[in-house]
Amino acid sequence: MTPDRTMMDRRTLLSAAGAATLTGLAACDEATMKSVQARLNPTQAAGGAGAAAPAAPATAAAGAASAVSATVRMPSEPWTYARFNAAMQASQRPHAITEAQFTEIQARKPAAIERIRTYLDGRFGAHDPNVIQAFESLPREYFHYAYASDASTAYQAWEANPKPWAIGHGSVLSDYLGQAYMTQLAAPKPTDVTLEIGTGSGFQSSLLSRIVRDSYTIEIIQPIGEAVGKIWAPLGYDNVHGKVGDGYFGWPEVTEGFDTIMLTCVAQYAPPELFRQLKPGGKLIIPIGQPFRRGQVLYVYTKDADGRVRSRRDVGVFFIPMTGAMQQRRNPV
Repeated sequence: MTPDRTMMDRRTLLSAAGAATLTGLAACDEATMKSVQARLNPTQAAGGAGAAAPAAPATAAAGAASAVSATVRMPSEPWTYARFNAAMQASQRPHAITEAQFTEIQARKPAAIERIRTYLDGRFGAHDPNVIQAFESLPREYFHYAYASDASTAYQAWEANPKPWAIGHGSVLSDYLGQAYMTQLAAPKPTDVTLEIGTGSGFQSSLLSRIVRDSYTIEIIQPIGEAVGKIWAPLGYDNVHGKVGDGYFGWPEVTEGFDTIMLTCVAQYAPPELFRQLKPGGKLIIPIGQPFRRGQVLYVYTKDADGRVRSRRDVGVFFIPMTGAMQQRRNPV
């Protein structure tokens, strides 16, 4: 299937799911793209961007392996307005969401879940029940937050026309259909260990954590990485491990390697270190293309048992760029 046809088919499927405004896997809106451009080119424009971590790899302990759950990890108690308040306070994020707004958000969720199910059925032939259940388990509104202005944007959650949302400092919360697509593409299993490059809101790594054994995630924008690093404990997500650093170098301290490595930012090429950290039989899901330009493509690399790597083009995408060493080092191939 050619990239153009892939994009056309996806638009048809999204329209059927009630989300005709989304084309491709659009993980960045124009306003956020301008913010990122300002951060990467400070002499050309002034922008409200956070400081990026240094390009050198950051050292962080891998931690003990989490227990394997044969089923999707579901909340131990109902998600209520009181729990939302408590979790927001524990994660040190003030909010002004009213109980009435919270109730409206919950009322929108079933239709959004059905939208996801319909989209995955159309794209893959059938949805993965674990992916749907993982979405059902997550309070998406908890991840809607504008970190630069320190304000909750939970009222935006589970919108009828899925789209990316800016969360400040040049980062975004990707649209939920795109996140569903990439998650099912990864085909996560209960015994898996995954690595996400580009934490952003923390939703994608949290989504994976409901299915896999351990979910690792790296964020290069320091204020985002530090703030989002506080959101998992209040939810009891003890198998999510985050750090601030340059994802170009992966997370070598996790010596067992990863079953899936997923980039939620566009790279100009696949970093060699990520292939080294991929387990035999593992999968690297990576958007490749030029920063700030259309024509980006999602590639899927698989590593055979003998270490041989194969690749295939998957679908057209539009992501914010991978920064740090990616922009400083030439493709070694």
